[in-house]
Amino acid sequence: MFIAYLITYTGTAMAPIAIAFGVLELTGSTRDTAIVIAAPTIASIAVLLFGGVLADRTSRQRIIVFAEGLAMVAQFWIAYLFLSNTATVPFLTFLMLANGIAMALNAPAALGLITQIVERDELQAVNALLGTARNGAMAGGAALGGILVATFGAGVTLMIDSVSFGVSALLVLSLKPRLQVPPAKASLIEDLRIGWKEFTSHTWLWVIVLQFSMLVAAMESVFGLIGPAVALEHMNGAIDWGFIAASFGVGTLVGGILSLKVNVKYPMRLGTILVFSFCSVPLALAVPLPVYLVSTAAFVEGVAGQIFAVLWYTSIQHKVPGQMLSRVSAYDHLGSIVLAPLGLVAGGLLFEQIGFRATLLIAALVVILPTMLAFSVRDVRMMTISKTGADNPGDP
Repeated sequence: MFIAYLITYTGTAMAPIAIAFGVLELTGSTRDTAIVIAAPTIASIAVLLFGGVLADRTSRQRIIVFAEGLAMVAQFWIAYLFLSNTATVPFLTFLMLANGIAMALNAPAALGLITQIVERDELQAVNALLGTARNGAMAGGAALGGILVATFGAGVTLMIDSVSFGVSALLVLSLKPRLQVPPAKASLIEDLRIGWKEFTSHTWLWVIVLQFSMLVAAMESVFGLIGPAVALEHMNGAIDWGFIAASFGVGTLVGGILSLKVNVKYPMRLGTILVFSFCSVPLALAVPLPVYLVSTAAFVEGVAGQIFAVLWYTSIQHKVPGQMLSRVSAYDHLGSIVLAPLGLVAGGLLFEQIGFRATLLIAALVVILPTMLAFSVRDVRMMTISKTGADNPGDP
């Protein structure tokens, strides 16, 4: 799983840079770029809940293998379109929708599969190690992506990404997880209702998901669209943006290593405090500061974001019964990304109407205000987890 993360996320880190600069060079429009980049999130929103039910009821391992294969095919065709100079915004959008379906099937299954591979008291360490693999790959992949896009173009970069998905699928297929016990038979609607009841029974969970629905919208706009556009117009283009994105990745790598030793009584209290740092990159780009200072801000955000992510996933795995992990994870992912397409489209429109500075300042406020509100909720500040015993009466 560690090696699979290294390979697939190296390719995944290159893809947003390739897509953003590929569409910008194709059309010159941030609006068109926003539409293409938002497409996978829209597809994910439509499919995520079904993906959560499917993962709980069938085989999480096989769901992930299928999702990686689907992403491989979609990225291959996108690469072919750029290489053959036949790319159009509608066709790229259609293929990015397929990528979104793959994401929606993969994400809920992955959280549950980890609990079938390792013991309960190892979850935080394993989440940290897999996060380190993912984010180390993201760091190297982002830097490599900037160089490859600048040197060879979007098509070659995306072809490499396609291959990485295929290799990852084979590695996940080779795993031998513990037997997955499906929940009692029920209709799709009943499965979703039970998952929703579990999701809403944890105040800290739904409050932070609501917070992140706004944060993710802002960050998707900054990293997926406005940042590359600012780099293209006011900095040294794809190379500078690749360096900034790589700095974020290095930060997440360091955060993953640090989170191996994080041992706090109230995980979401620390996590929410760390999230305030997410405003650093949009504020640095709004000036814009020199590339090394923007990269420093991205590094700090990466460290904080990865520590939060490890605490978050570990908390869910401890607090939610195993048979409902994928459904609750689906509600988590759905809530977190539901506003992301709006953020991308709004970012593109605002960029063209009021300029990059005002747009980035709005993005920073969208980080700060919801985080203040989340921190004011007592259950967010006071939630605890047990590293050895069951947190729920129904847990094994």
